Amino acid sequence: MHDSPFVSDLPAEEAMRAWREARAASGCPERLDEVSVELDRAIGRVTAAPVWASRSSPVGDVAAMDGIAVRAADTAGASETTPLRLGPDAYEVVDTGDPMPAGHDAVIMREHVHRVDGGSGGDAGTVEILAAVPPFRNVRSIGEDISAGELLLPENHRLRAVDVAAAAASGATELTVRRAPRVAVIPTGDEIVPVGSPPRTDQILDTNSLMLVGQAREAGCQAWATPIQPDDADRIGSAIEQATADADLVLVVAGSSAGRDDHTARVVAGLGTLAVHGVAVRPGHPVVLGTANATPVVGVPGYPVSAALTFDIFAAALLAELEGAIPPHRPEVSARLARKLPSVVGMDDWIRVRLGSVRGKVVATPLPRGAGVLTSLVRADGLLFVPAAVEGHHAGDRVGVQLLRHVPEVERTIVATGSHDLVLDLAATALRRGDPSLTMVSSNVGSLGGLVALRDGLCHLAGSHLLHPDTGEFTLPYLDELLPERELAVVRLVHREQGLLVPPGNPHGITGLADLAERGLSYVNRQRGAGTRVLLDHELSELGIDPDEISGYSREEPTHLAVAAAVAAHRADCGLGILAAAQAFGLDFVPVSREPYDLVLDRDDLTDPLLEPFWELLASAEFRASIETLGGYSTAETGRRIR
Repeated sequence: MHDSPFVSDLPAEEAMRAWREARAASGCPERLDEVSVELDRAIGRVTAAPVWASRSSPVGDVAAMDGIAVRAADTAGASETTPLRLGPDAYEVVDTGDPMPAGHDAVIMREHVHRVDGGSGGDAGTVEILAAVPPFRNVRSIGEDISAGELLLPENHRLRAVDVAAAAASGATELTVRRAPRVAVIPTGDEIVPVGSPPRTDQILDTNSLMLVGQAREAGCQAWATPIQPDDADRIGSAIEQATADADLVLVVAGSSAGRDDHTARVVAGLGTLAVHGVAVRPGHPVVLGTANATPVVGVPGYPVSAALTFDIFAAALLAELEGAIPPHRPEVSARLARKLPSVVGMDDWIRVRLGSVRGKVVATPLPRGAGVLTSLVRADGLLFVPAAVEGHHAGDRVGVQLLRHVPEVERTIVATGSHDLVLDLAATALRRGDPSLTMVSSNVGSLGGLVALRDGLCHLAGSHLLHPDTGEFTLPYLDELLPERELAVVRLVHREQGLLVPPGNPHGITGLADLAERGLSYVNRQRGAGTRVLLDHELSELGIDPDEISGYSREEPTHLAVAAAVAAHRADCGLGILAAAQAFGLDFVPVSREPYDLVLDRDDLTDPLLEPFWELLASAEFRASIETLGGYSTAETGRRIR
């Protein structure tokens, strides 16, 4: 028996190969059944046989324009200086698509025909033309588009609307295609409850089934989720057996790791073949690949980011094979990395990123990488792949990013980097409401990190509230130190209240920062370089308190909301943050300081058309009022340029 709890820990390509071999040995179908479907139901399906044209299009010579059909030879010599007149016996009136009259081989456009006398509506009488026409001018010849007997569409081609239209023109009324794959999703876990349930702290909503069924349907499959199965091997095995009777692929959610309640690998081995247990991919390491009753089975990790990636890498590739289609492919762009990105050697690493275009160059900002961070799936604009042999990348490195959004959307994205503030999220919502093509993304790396990103050309706006201890000023002194050669502008966003976030009712009776050391309270801090961290250090210095005296000083969170969440979950007695974060989590607030929060940018960017809607938003009375409702903000100087 292998010492590892995993049967295997293979690179993704080797895992796919092992799974493919196991499927073949287990008698799993290589292709889905062929079915004949009417044309209007064929879009999105994959052809199971070549499509040959049974008739030509057009079926005979037809007029390509409204006008008169003539014999080209009869028009010889016509010009503006020598107009030519044609009597009613020399032409016939035609409309676009009409069969060409016998003996006529050209069409003169109606606007180039001048009636001289007789007739009405151009149906008879003598006409005058000012130019000769060659044979077959404005005529669509038989088979010009499609010739009877030609190959129109090959086998294993995913049908588009235009393909189906061409098939109809060639005489088809039905097409032979692979039927839609059928995918069953089996959620498992004693702690899983249906979406819509009010979960307790020890329960998790079954969002994975909703997501995986949706991914399968986006891939053109028929998909459904079974009832949630408890952590019981027999119940899970029975659910898999039932699902294999109808499904071409079974996805078992959770239970794929090596814990005492993780049964998927053992159940799959008992029902059929366990090909792989553990793949060198992050996130998504504990993947199960196998078969049961001649049906492919995937054990999907329970964390949502891992689950989504597992579908993309393994399930989507298998479904394409079953249909005889090429695997899904995303376009790729080259981007500069906004911050340092470490990676574990020996594991393929997939990182979701936000994208924007700064001075004509795409910038990629990594999103939080936790396998359970569902919002990283929502906010991602692209996927960055770091191969197993690479340790990671430095800020500013060029990387390839697979696009999850279109390039024009990326180019219409305002990139804000630096200190976290809820007003930026509020602005992002308001901008999108006013212009669906405009996006604002913010990356929370602290005030100092934002200024460094601005220096390196990795953002449009740097949010900062850095207190300079020697001068008592905010942000401005740092600009001369960090960006002395740059022509910069500084725009006031808000003034805001900073204070200690404490549990409801302030059970510890906290009155200020002095209590942290005197009473041994547990604290949750912000990261180095964050303006809130600088403010704390300054205030502690003023009070003569050594940071080492504070329990939890080294524990860091990246945003005000994360600090509030830690206090709300009783993982800390308090933390420094903004009033709006306290209100979001129903916490009490002990005021410490009132500070300005500013936006720093290159002076030239003040007139950038991309940023113009943002400046208009800051001037809006309605938007300022929405800021005030967050609590702890003053908009008296919002939008004022202070440098």
